[in-house]
Amino acid sequence: MDSFQQLSSIHKRLTLFLQVTLLIGVALAAWQGRWLAAIATSGIIVVTFLPLILGRRFTVQIPPEFEVLAVVFIYASLFLGEVRGYYVRFWWWDAILHAGSGFLLGILGFLLVYVLNERDDVDLHMQPRFVALFAFMFAVGMGAIWEIFEFAMDQLFGLNMQKSGLIDTMWDLIIDTGGAILISLIGWSYLSKAGSSSFLERWIAAFINSNPRLFKLRKHD
Repeated sequence: MDSFQQLSSIHKRLTLFLQVTLLIGVALAAWQGRWLAAIATSGIIVVTFLPLILGRRFTVQIPPEFEVLAVVFIYASLFLGEVRGYYVRFWWWDAILHAGSGFLLGILGFLLVYVLNERDDVDLHMQPRFVALFAFMFAVGMGAIWEIFEFAMDQLFGLNMQKSGLIDTMWDLIIDTGGAILISLIGWSYLSKAGSSSFLERWIAAFINSNPRLFKLRKHD
């Protein structure tokens, strides 16, 4: 078994472990009569399968690195954060997750525009600075949409996702922005320097290799 297969196996086992942990959480909550927690955790289990479902729906192979990051983030934010109350117990939990979300959304935005920039059938020749700016704006925009979602949930269902209201929202957006800036700078550096090597380069290569049919790569002179 080569190193890629070993990493893929580790990622899949970690994903399965987290999903089993959530299933145990549902059983314990139901046993204790905490039906709201049981229902919420059941919903979270369904959400952890979204990367797999969406990948099959749109015939896209999601590299194990991406899938396990998505599942870990869902587990940490929705289960540990909301159901287990980590947002209240640990003041830094929300900050870490929002920094991580800005980072991950920046990677997603970077990948989207990178794919368009490299396809023969899409006539785009974007400069590294614009690609980095797009990734930054995409991450910040998605962070703002999430804050709107939290506000809507609080208003419609009487939840407490915003915690301290406006102050919580503004700090979340500031931290999202910090994570987005970091990944945008890394992406800009990767595009600007020929032969540069980083985790971002490896992730892009993994996505391209997993989805060759999506890429009619432009031939560079």
